[in-house]
Amino acid sequence: MSTRQSLEDQTQSFSPQSLSGKGTPLRDRIFMWALFLALAVGVFTLAVLLIYVTVKGWPRLDLRLITNMPSVRDPENAGAQSALTGSIWVIAFTALIALPMGIMAALYLEEFARPNSKFQRFIEVNIQNLAAVPSIVYGILGLAVFARALALGQSVITASMTLALLVLPVIIISTREALRAVPRSIRDGSLALGATEWQTAYRQTLPAAIPGIATGTILALSRAIGEAAPLLLLGAVSFITFNPDGVLSNYTTMPIQIFNWTKESREEFQILAAATIVLLLVILLAMNFIAIWIRNRTQKRW
Repeated sequence: MSTRQSLEDQTQSFSPQSLSGKGTPLRDRIFMWALFLALAVGVFTLAVLLIYVTVKGWPRLDLRLITNMPSVRDPENAGAQSALTGSIWVIAFTALIALPMGIMAALYLEEFARPNSKFQRFIEVNIQNLAAVPSIVYGILGLAVFARALALGQSVITASMTLALLVLPVIIISTREALRAVPRSIRDGSLALGATEWQTAYRQTLPAAIPGIATGTILALSRAIGEAAPLLLLGAVSFITFNPDGVLSNYTTMPIQIFNWTKESREEFQILAAATIVLLLVILLAMNFIAIWIRNRTQKRW
């Protein structure tokens, strides 16, 4: 009874009502208001930018934006079809390269590697460091290795492999966290019934971690689809009036197209760039919605 009473007292002492109540120290209230102010400034700034971009690009938010090709002479009827198609090609091959590698690497490190070994610690430190490397560095690496050393040139596959390296550390980290969230009892029960470690990981642990893996990977790909700095170094074509037709085809992407339209002095190009920004935001929101939907449909309460 005394233990239960002490737990109830601790729960009441850390409730939100107690933090905002009269008995809360002045220093804690100032800290909470500072956090709320920082949140309000960020949300307000984001809302202003979204409203500004939407209002400015509203005249060009029509089917012409996704059905017409870019044009330097007729911005009123120009579109971003080649950029949209190029982004789909690049992000699709990025997913095909990064997802299997990232998930298998995380599965090995979390389920099969010897804990606290020097090799595992070395790999973990490097993965965490690579997750913080600026994207421009990956662009330099892709230019030196994929575009020049492997002679793949300014192609879709070059951009896809570069962006795959960019998001690979994020996928590995998020997948490992999802695997750690699976209760140990599931692994022990599978092993007790005679399954091997590989069967346990493939048929029990990995399926149970799908919600976290899906959320982390889609968010990582959302970052990749909005990257422009690595692709600028890779020589992504800024003005292209055809859709890619293969992995070795020239391409452009929506961030690159937006970047080039914003450099134009004519107001029509500025409006077109704003409309393309809204289109890119819609795609990002759709990807995040899919991540949330997958998480909610497959999430389990342990």
